[in-house]
Amino acid sequence: MKLFKFAQSRSLWMMHFCTGCGAVELPPTMTSRFDMERFGIMPMATPRQSDLLLITGYLTVKTLKRVVRAYEQMPTPRYVIGFGSCTINGGMYWDSYNVIKKLELYIPVDLYINGCMPRPEAIIDAFLKLREMIAKGEANAWKKYIENYEWYKKNQAELFDVEKWSVKK
Repeated sequence: MKLFKFAQSRSLWMMHFCTGCGAVELPPTMTSRFDMERFGIMPMATPRQSDLLLITGYLTVKTLKRVVRAYEQMPTPRYVIGFGSCTINGGMYWDSYNVIKKLELYIPVDLYINGCMPRPEAIIDAFLKLREMIAKGEANAWKKYIENYEWYKKNQAELFDVEKWSVKK
């Protein structure tokens, strides 16, 4: 089992969900100067091929629906990294009515990267921290989603309530 976790931590296939300015710092992380592939982290095109979901930038109610759908299509074990201040507390959009303030209420987050915008060095550091957590068996937020599925679905349903957002006549 220890060998399995070690191998799993060295091969992370990432789907990045770029919703805002966070996408600006991701290409330098992928290219030759920082080269995230040397750590076994490769970008993938679909959630069904991915085990790491990197959410960059702010999320609105509408985009959160797509994030939840992508997360649920990913095979287990699956990991989530919230990238930047926007995923933690809404960032500079903290007072907007339709921006998600706490991502962990809707899907489990294994790790957050602080900052607006985090530099490639911070992104690589987070990837290495996640690798370490996986190898030690500590990155188990995906199990939390399965065990507390009804709680997450209740939070999502309250947020996605169509009547709540519609204009009353």
